[in-house]
Amino acid sequence: MLKTKSVWSPIAQHDGLRILVSRFRGRGLPASRYEVWMANLGPSERLLRAFQEERITWAEFARGYRRELFEDAPSDRRNATIKNHGQKFTLRLLKRLAGRTNVTLLCLCAEDVDHCHRHVLKEVILSRRV
Repeated sequence: MLKTKSVWSPIAQHDGLRILVSRFRGRGLPASRYEVWMANLGPSERLLRAFQEERITWAEFARGYRRELFEDAPSDRRNATIKNHGQKFTLRLLKRLAGRTNVTLLCLCAEDVDHCHRHVLKEVILSRRV
């Protein structure tokens, strides 16, 4: 099962694998709050700042974040046949893991925040696209 939570929410045994999916780890965040940090699954600084500064809407942010997740990786330019297409393989792995055990995507946002990339990421992972 795939879930989302704030990294600051109480840790529960049913959380399973706790993955921090933020570019920033956060000052003072103890490593005991998560098991794996996958900074590559967080939105880019540029996109995140544009949303935080209200230069783009939530819908624009979500579209941009989805696009970033599937952008060709720098290594794709060096490989003519085998392409990673961004985080495609990582997203597939998380989908597969969540089908077998509990996986919780964590972010620094508060638990009750609706406009957080962790919700978009969950939708992307559970979609048929990955």
